[in-house]
Amino acid sequence: MTTTAPITPLTPAQRRVAQHLVGGLTPRDIAAEAGLSAVTVRQHIRGIRESLHCPPRCALPVLAHFLFTSKEVEPPPADKPVPDLSAEQRMLLKAVAEQSKTYDIAVAARIAPADVRSTLAKLLAMTGAADATQLVVLAHAWGLLGADQGTPAPAGAGR
Repeated sequence: MTTTAPITPLTPAQRRVAQHLVGGLTPRDIAAEAGLSAVTVRQHIRGIRESLHCPPRCALPVLAHFLFTSKEVEPPPADKPVPDLSAEQRMLLKAVAEQSKTYDIAVAARIAPADVRSTLAKLLAMTGAADATQLVVLAHAWGLLGADQGTPAPAGAGR
């Protein structure tokens, strides 16, 4: 299910929360650092998802990908060298950026659902990313994901 509705620009408060999200902070960490309540941070994240037409329960890596591809947030400069990824690893990277559920990631990456966790762990170790969200952030900084690499797949993001 794709939408043709234009993306609503983020408010300054939403943009600050979005910048914290792509900087690797959890919603709880954002609340503590920004001096906001957890409820306020959740409301901003909900507003960000609505503005970007991102499904309500999409995973944080998918939300980060939406933020970058919509150009609402710029990726930070890469502090690690670009790794030499195989075609299969690039497919997994794209799947993690576009899909929220393990099964959907597996289908998009053409691997068994039972292998997603271990295969992703190997990719994280190879790239030096701490988690899937940081992997997506690094991939955008390296130019491995983005407008020229394809757009997010909203249909799979919410499943």
